[in-house]
Amino acid sequence: MFRPALWKGKRACVLGLGKSGRAVALLLQRHGFEVLISEGSAVPPPSLPGITVETGGHSAAVFDCDFWVKSPGIFPRSPVLLEAKKRGIPVFSELEVAVALMPKKIRIFAVTGTNGKTTTTALLGEILKEDATVLGGHRKVHVCGNIGKPISLCVDEVREGDDVVLEVSSYQLEDSTYFRPGYACLLNVTPDHLDHHGGMKNYIKAKNRIFKFQRACDTLVLNGADLVCAEAAEKTKSQVFAFSTHPKHLLKTDVFFDGDELIFSQGHQLRPPHLKGIHNVENAMAAALMALAAGVSAETVQKVFDQFKAMEHRIEQFAYHRGVIYVNDSKATNLDSTVTALKSFEAAHQIWLILGGRDKGASYEVLLPYLEGRCKRVLTIGECMDKIERELGKFPVVRCGTLECAVQRAMDGAVRGDVVLLSPACASFDQFKDYEERGRIFKRLVDARIFKERVEK
Repeated sequence: MFRPALWKGKRACVLGLGKSGRAVALLLQRHGFEVLISEGSAVPPPSLPGITVETGGHSAAVFDCDFWVKSPGIFPRSPVLLEAKKRGIPVFSELEVAVALMPKKIRIFAVTGTNGKTTTTALLGEILKEDATVLGGHRKVHVCGNIGKPISLCVDEVREGDDVVLEVSSYQLEDSTYFRPGYACLLNVTPDHLDHHGGMKNYIKAKNRIFKFQRACDTLVLNGADLVCAEAAEKTKSQVFAFSTHPKHLLKTDVFFDGDELIFSQGHQLRPPHLKGIHNVENAMAAALMALAAGVSAETVQKVFDQFKAMEHRIEQFAYHRGVIYVNDSKATNLDSTVTALKSFEAAHQIWLILGGRDKGASYEVLLPYLEGRCKRVLTIGECMDKIERELGKFPVVRCGTLECAVQRAMDGAVRGDVVLLSPACASFDQFKDYEERGRIFKRLVDARIFKERVEK
């Protein structure tokens, strides 16, 4: 456990110079720690006054530090980390350090899962903000974490009595030696990041850390149709609330969907948000269960549901031209997310699917039942084109290489009634900074082509 008082005056090594690494380094410095940032990549070191920065590898100086804070993307079995653990140097996560430096009298809401984290976190954040407005007073709601703003950037803004809503990934959880949110949610667990974690067992272990230290007075919201979530219900000490839209579930559920409304065991009946796909009904169920458990009124939840809009990069229909719909699902960085996107469209053999990027270890064969009857073509991009083409067998695949080429081929071939869908099922780091850059470039390419055609017309 990271106890700030015990480490006061000690030297910290922050491993990784990414967004979270810089944020936690500056946070530690503000709290009186001597900080070294060590980055393995050969990038120009930024000027961070009062902080020592080394790039292009890890020097012996890192082993002179009293504790380390590991950035989320660092490979857990990298030689430098293995050596640190062999020497007995404590390694903490940015998540754990940031939460430890927040005031004690706050409510923490944490959301994780393979899919749906961002939408559920954003929805819950809006509900709690509306509740704070209705009740008045000085309570503020801070939404951060994997949703975009590093947790460390929120710490200095948080005051006693505030709510902190966190989207947390398996990367952030795996190094958290102690993390106890009062309200936690495990949406689902399907294969993802297996290359990073070294297999499904370690991935599940990381996800389960969201509730590992909860107590009987805490709340855990789970997917009642997910096997890993059902097993989690048997391990936790916290009070469990389950949701599911699936007719066959493994846990007794506290809310179900009758096709029009969400029916809660407490007697509430709420209309879900106007978002595409049954997965978003489940995201709404999860957010509502967490909010209701925290004392938010059903009326407040409904008001936010009625106003909530789709998240950028998640089955985002952003353009319509000559009868063709263009959908940005760049946040689909794993196969299960792409399956969800495909299932949100009727089987009408109309989709041009842009697929590919940096492979994450799973087999693309699982897509085949959802491609048949829905997709006209798969357009491959990025590092794993060979693997995709090999595993999809005889399904029509067009090798494009770049996103620009894929957009051109799709827009040349699509006809009225078709859908051009970017849902890569892969990480973006082979060609882009992150999934957000990939999604925005996709939208920019489509918008530029549409503008050109309209001008020429």
